[in-house]
Amino acid sequence: MSEKVAIITAGGSGMGAAAAKRLAADGFRVAILSSSGKGEALAGELGGFGVTGSNQSPDDLKRLVDGTMERWGRVDALVNSAGHGPRAPILEITDEQWHAGMEVYFMNVVRPTRLVAPIMQAQKGGAIVNISTAWVSEPSAMFPTSAAFRASLAVYTKIFTDTFAADNVRMNNVLPGWIDSLPATEERRQSVPLGRYGTSDEVAATIAFLVSDKAGYITGQSLRIDGGLIRSV
Repeated sequence: MSEKVAIITAGGSGMGAAAAKRLAADGFRVAILSSSGKGEALAGELGGFGVTGSNQSPDDLKRLVDGTMERWGRVDALVNSAGHGPRAPILEITDEQWHAGMEVYFMNVVRPTRLVAPIMQAQKGGAIVNISTAWVSEPSAMFPTSAAFRASLAVYTKIFTDTFAADNVRMNNVLPGWIDSLPATEERRQSVPLGRYGTSDEVAATIAFLVSDKAGYITGQSLRIDGGLIRSV
């Protein structure tokens, strides 16, 4: 069987980088995009392929996907990570900031998926995982653009699943809460039933499971990784 290949966007640091390292450890060839250059350096360390560019640039994403296909001829997993969008009191967010939030938290999934899903469809298999947020269904005024556009991402995931599940192409969201890639405060720690911040490695382990064959019957889902912060009924 051909070796498996994963693409990770916004993979230079934080949860994206942790996912790249975990997938490489699990035997995936990895292709990493980041704007800082850290993703390209990490890809080199992991024996993969890196592009320094933006997930808001169709040209940069095409370079990433085309380079991946030239090297390995397939894409088995796509992990869509994100940066940080605008934050302000809700009535103070400008039109430009709302549009920026859409780019960071919604189009970051739409654009790479548009390129990768047809490859997976032709292969008759593949898995996409989007890093979303624990607050998607119970939004916080602290993160207004994130909550608004990641709620849209949940709808996008449902429609994608309806369209591509018959081709064995899966999409799921992970919903991290307070993770160690964020600044720590005692108030936030105490708000978590498990009494601690989560780790980027714990998020990465969940992503690794969701793109694996062991999760082959899981699609269209949003899985919380938040220490019990938001409980489902």
